[in-house]
Amino acid sequence: MAHPQIAAFPRLAEANAKPTRAIAGQHTLITRTIHDMAYDPVRDEIVVPQFYLQGILTFRGSANGDEAPLRVISGPRTQIANPARIALDPVHNEIYIPMDDRLLVFPRDAQGNVAPSRVIEGPDTQMSAGVVQVDPVNNLIIVGGFNVAGGRGDAARAARGQVLSDDRSGRGGQILIFDRTASGNAKPLRIIRGPNTQIDRINQMAIYPQGRLLVAAMPGRQGDVEPPRVFVGMWSLDDEGDVPPKWTINGDRSTLRKPFAVALNPDHKEIYVTDMRLNGVMTFHVPEVFEPVAP
Repeated sequence: MAHPQIAAFPRLAEANAKPTRAIAGQHTLITRTIHDMAYDPVRDEIVVPQFYLQGILTFRGSANGDEAPLRVISGPRTQIANPARIALDPVHNEIYIPMDDRLLVFPRDAQGNVAPSRVIEGPDTQMSAGVVQVDPVNNLIIVGGFNVAGGRGDAARAARGQVLSDDRSGRGGQILIFDRTASGNAKPLRIIRGPNTQIDRINQMAIYPQGRLLVAAMPGRQGDVEPPRVFVGMWSLDDEGDVPPKWTINGDRSTLRKPFAVALNPDHKEIYVTDMRLNGVMTFHVPEVFEPVAP
């Protein structure tokens, strides 16, 4: 069993490198079921969903050891239930938590048992939200999940590893793009969905706003130890419909077996991918991906 912690490594770390520091211990409230995190470069803070606490933890960016969170959002008014994914907008001071057919939005400074500042939900949203990202530059919210034909509960169960996807359920995945200020029963601006997208399910996503690019980890069918179709896929935020990815990272040379998370480093033109079968982090140098789009 993995030790519950948030570990930091040098960017150029390789092989069996030791972390330079780790946030771990009873006072952190961290458990092994934390599956996502967001970094706030404005305040130098780390924001984490906590499954068992049913809440959100915020730490100092330089936290180390058994250090308590700066802030905790938790309680019945929050409407948070077993969160697995999170997104942060440090420009507009908001935290996003996907909850299956709902997307909860909180103020970044929220503390305690607070209600969401807004909720996106309703039949017009077509939402089955397993993962979310926000683009504060282009004012967009991007939601990944299953085709809504799956019905209530699928995205939340998928985040916990309890749902079979596309090849076994016949539903497949989807990417919904909303206006950043969307609320209530809002319609998506665009939907990326269909067989040409190759989306079985989406584990985590990252956004490169300057290139209007979405990068998503595709771990393949749920339940397979090493699924036959795994990749990191990239789409334009202007894409719509049954659109194949603009770029992919896949194949034997990639070494990917079941990609879990992605992170971007535009300054060094790198994409970082974690893999749940390899228990490692891969760094890919892909300069062509980080070309900005002319306004």
